[in-house]
Amino acid sequence: MTDAIDYARYDRIRPIRWTGEALELLDQRKLPFATEYVTCTDSDAVAAAVHALAVRGAPAIGIAAAWGTVLAARDIEADDAAQAAERLEPALQRLNAARPTAVNLAWALARMRAALFRAQADEGSDWRAALEAEARAIETEDLAANHAMGVLGASLIEAGSGVLTHCNTGSLATAGFGTALGVIRAGVAQGRIERVFAGETRPWNQGARLTVWELQEDGIDATLIADAAASHLMKGGGVQWVVVGADRICANGDVANKIGTYQLAIAARHHGVRFMVVAPSSTVDMDTASGDLIEIEERDPAELLATGGSRTVADGVQAWNPVFDVTPAVLVDAIVTEKGIVERPDIASMQALFGR
Repeated sequence: MTDAIDYARYDRIRPIRWTGEALELLDQRKLPFATEYVTCTDSDAVAAAVHALAVRGAPAIGIAAAWGTVLAARDIEADDAAQAAERLEPALQRLNAARPTAVNLAWALARMRAALFRAQADEGSDWRAALEAEARAIETEDLAANHAMGVLGASLIEAGSGVLTHCNTGSLATAGFGTALGVIRAGVAQGRIERVFAGETRPWNQGARLTVWELQEDGIDATLIADAAASHLMKGGGVQWVVVGADRICANGDVANKIGTYQLAIAARHHGVRFMVVAPSSTVDMDTASGDLIEIEERDPAELLATGGSRTVADGVQAWNPVFDVTPAVLVDAIVTEKGIVERPDIASMQALFGR
């Protein structure tokens, strides 16, 4: 079935480029009006880019952190992999602290540590080369997983459907093709999806700035809506599915994602619209029992007080700016990963596919 999808047409954007000397990150803060890359020559520059949202999306953050580890390795002197692991750890901790909610970040860094451990066990091996090979594998595997998820998720959608997505879950958030947006790309290519809607996703407007831009680049018609218009759209029958990504999926099927996801799930259940979460298996955290245990990142309240650099709120007004919320598993109809689909997720069905 994958052969039926025109990947070349729907897979044009690459947000992460490794040059061999530096990591280039497509600066998503400047899209859609400027396509510029941030050049990172050390791991702290990568951490700063992640924290500042120059690169965002759980899979992309993990990939960037892996390449950041490669850059950190170039700045240390070590006689062997064991010594390298010790001297690299401060840089890895700074990378991990850049965005604590996205589990892919810690997952990718754990893989890089494991690569060092294997190099330590293999006396005489080139530990720097081992780190670079692992970073490239993380990126390559993510792209393959996205293609697989696109096909699996699209298989759940009936022909002629409308879909609503939130935030940005496309090529910009991954190695390419996307997670939830990959399902939409596959669904459009297969003729299953006729209408695509994207919420603006305040306060950073990832839907308005990024998602509709990506779809436009691929020739997919999409309609932008205000976040507050979603329930009205559902009530009118405009969409049959809400398709979103995830920054962390817990052992019981609870999902942490961009703020606003939870209220979409509530509205979808009320209106009989199905709710799909699409993420690679690296986003599944079987060591976290439920969403109650997730650390929810809060960003500078000033992000809510201005738009495009211009203040829109009176002086002295306070703001609260959580970046994520948790959607309970009971509101999720399907979790789609490259390993398979979990419908109506709970502890038993999650353990059946992902184990511990």
